[in-house]
Formats: sequence, C-alpha cells, structure tokens
Amino acid sequence: MFKKSISAEWLKLRNSRIWLVLITLPVISILLGSINYYFNQGVLQNEWYSLWTQVSLFYGEFFLPILIAICCAYICRLEHMNKNWNIVMTSPVPIRSVFTTKLIIIAILIFIIQIFFLILYFIVGKILGLSSQIPSETIGWILRGWFASLSISAIQLRLSIQIKSFAAPIGISLCCVFIGLGMYIMEFGMFFPYSLLSIGMGVLSQEGLTIVENIQFFVMNILFTILFSSFAIYRLKTADI
Repeated sequence: MFKKSISAEWLKLRNSRIWLVLITLPVISILLGSINYYFNQGVLQNEWYSLWTQVSLFYGEFFLPILIAICCAYICRLEHMNKNWNIVMTSPVPIRSVFTTKLIIIAILIFIIQIFFLILYFIVGKILGLSSQIPSETIGWILRGWFASLSISAIQLRLSIQIKSFAAPIGISLCCVFIGLGMYIMEFGMFFPYSLLSIGMGVLSQEGLTIVENIQFFVMNILFTILFSSFAIYRLKTADI
C-alpha cells in the first residue's frame, strides 16, 4: 500500500510543469552568484569558497525555501481541486501514510535539486577558471542543506494541506526566510527551521560546525520535523479539510 501511494504521488509529478520551476530557480541562483563573483574577483580571492558565498546566498537563503514551498503547494494542489480531499480521506490508506508519502516525495525532489545545484556550481567554477580542487566541505553543505529542508518541508506541507491558495503558503515561506535571517544574525539560528537551512549550507559563514554544533543541528531538525509532521497528521485526523 505504501509503495502504491509513493507511485501515485510520483505519477502526478511525472508530466507536470513543476520540473521547469525546479530547474529554473537553481540556474538563476547560479547565474546571479557567478556574475557577482566574476565582477568582484579583486575582493573575492578564495576561489571555490568565494564562489560558494555568492551562489549559495541567493540559492540557500531565498530560492531553496521558496522551492520547498512550491513543491509542497503543488503536491497538494490536486487534492484541493474539486474537493478531492474527500476521496483521499475516505480511501483505505492510513492518514499517517498520506502525509508521510507526500513528505517523502518532497524530500526526493529537494535532494535532486541539491545535486543539480552542486553540478551547476562545479561547472560554473570550471568555466570561471578555478584551478584548485573543489572543497570537500561542499558535500557537507549540500547534505546538511537537504536535511534542514525536511523540517521546512514538514511546515510548508502542513500549511499547504490547510490552505487552498497556492500562493499563500509560498508568501508565508518568504516571510519566514526574513525572520530566519534575523534569527541567524541574533545567533538564535539553531532554534528556527529556516535559519537552520542557512547554517547547514554555509550560506553566511563557511566556518565548519563543531561536533556539538553538528549534533545540535541534526537534533533540532529531527525535532522540528517530528513535531510539525505530528501536528499535521493530528490535524488531518481531527479537522475537516
């Protein structure tokens, strides 16, 4: 049953236009960041690290949270049309599986986006003539960014299930991005999911996390994911959507 649910969700996306959005926003992030890097090489002299500061700022701080919100809104779009939630809620699939399946599909999409972004980063770096080896930390930034996206996905999926509007959850995500930036600046980033994404991807600081900070990072993301997933599942079970 669970495999069939995954297949059904994936089937909805296979021929959809969301892939165009998933490709376009990382490309725009890379273009903006690499152009900024190219015209400021006199100041940005740390090659791959400097390039990362430019491309990840646009991508990790703004575009990725928006992409997550778009994925969550889109994956709930069909259910909101023609009152299809009634069919979903009366099907023999457990409520927990309905939410978990959607969250897994979003996690897969974000992982694909992360790998795509990494490939673009490497290609652009070579085009710009960076001769040194790509930093090993890059893999950690990509993976931690993906892990942090899970807690944001749980929040946005919860919003997209409750809110019929496609644009409203995306707007909320954008507001949370700016709140997260403020929390990061005030050094409370570990306690807000959208700030955890910035920390995980090394958007504003490429200094490696200590062992304690790494543990805290993963624990907080797990807690946020479980908390908001549990709340969303409880809401599905008890509320009329």
